[in-house]
Amino acid sequence: MREKKYIVGNWKMNGLASDLMQIGEINAFCRRHATVESAVCPPATLIARAAQVNTDIAIGAQDVHHEASGAHTGCMSAAMIKEAGARFSIIGHSERRADQHETNDMVAAKAAALKAADMGAILCVGETLETRDAGDAIDFVAAQLLASLPNGASSDWLTIAYEPVWAIGTGRVPENSDIADMHAALRAALASKIGANSENMRILYGGSVNGGNAAEILSLDNVDGALVGGASLTAEKFLPILQAAL
Repeated sequence: MREKKYIVGNWKMNGLASDLMQIGEINAFCRRHATVESAVCPPATLIARAAQVNTDIAIGAQDVHHEASGAHTGCMSAAMIKEAGARFSIIGHSERRADQHETNDMVAAKAAALKAADMGAILCVGETLETRDAGDAIDFVAAQLLASLPNGASSDWLTIAYEPVWAIGTGRVPENSDIADMHAALRAALASKIGANSENMRILYGGSVNGGNAAEILSLDNVDGALVGGASLTAEKFLPILQAAL
């Protein structure tokens, strides 16, 4: 499952119907280049329309609730986002861990809900600048990953995304050696939990990835793709990252 680089765009709270043409251009690129795999996670309001016409890439959701139904105003279950056309959901993004106070247990429950619905998941982990400066980044992120993994974690449906929180949207990127060391540590942590299947688990890097630095980052050991934020909002900025992944 790791032969192709996997480039995922997370639009966060951006995008209206007029922006769907951007996803169309990304889809057309992937139709022409089968050696790269891509996906886009638009806001929930656009999932159904994006999924109906863009079949060469996967359309995902940005979050999911861990319960199948109930009194959870404003939330969406795995069955709901699947019916809308999402094939997977991002879970545990640093912004939700910080802003919505999501815990590792909550992230693991969301992953389990997606698996039960026969959907994929991209599970995010990462450290703050304070943790990085304290020298505890690798131990912290590896522990966060293990605490967030659901039962039955497998490369068949689960992808990991490492996102240094301090690099998201700031233009700052860790040294290549730091990225490689973290991805190697996450691979080892996965091996301790799920065994040989860890070699097939994709680990993406996310944190100010752009067309200028993508090729170098994607060439690093154990970096199987990228989770892209701001640079995924337009085809003009996202396509150079896909090109770097070919």
